[in-house]
Amino acid sequence: MPKVTLFDQKGSNKGEIELNESIFGIEPNQHVLFEAIIMQRASLRQGTHKVKGRSEVAGGGRKPWRQKGTGRARQGSIRSPQWRGGGTVFGPTPRSYSYKLPKKMRRLALKSALSAKVIEESLLVLEGLTFEAPKTKEFKAVLNGLSVDTKALIVTDTLDEKVALSARNLPGVTVVDAAGLSVLDLVGHNKLIMTKAAVEKVEEVLA
Repeated sequence: MPKVTLFDQKGSNKGEIELNESIFGIEPNQHVLFEAIIMQRASLRQGTHKVKGRSEVAGGGRKPWRQKGTGRARQGSIRSPQWRGGGTVFGPTPRSYSYKLPKKMRRLALKSALSAKVIEESLLVLEGLTFEAPKTKEFKAVLNGLSVDTKALIVTDTLDEKVALSARNLPGVTVVDAAGLSVLDLVGHNKLIMTKAAVEKVEEVLA
């Protein structure tokens, strides 16, 4: 079973915590991780691109010249695609880029990302994380106590508003609850800081 150091909010060593091997101790599946990241990035696309087809552009109500006898090519409308100001052929229209991977692949991707953090020694576990009031200075002190000076993902069992507000102004710091944990967030941050309760909740869901 993989073990990591357990810290308190001030950064003091409080022993070790055992992690579930089936979640935090597997060989990361790079292909499934890649697929999960592509899926999440696709769902973030707005898809609001739009061009006008020949039925939508203004003008072109009548035939520009008669069919025969002019020596020119026959034309039905000055808003056909070959004309300047004409409609666009097969142009982009509003659409959703989101799609879903099978449930087992999504779960494996999460396990792979969590296991990768353990292998990289980038996972820190806290006994708890609470603040009496939203204070960015106090949250910064917690990170300094853990020697974290890089992009960090903070995971709590439930989303605490005081914790979220305390971290909101810190660049590179993101706070999510255990239910909102995603592969894109895990891969996009160098350090993963989880509370003990969040670890238990993740193990309960993914085990």
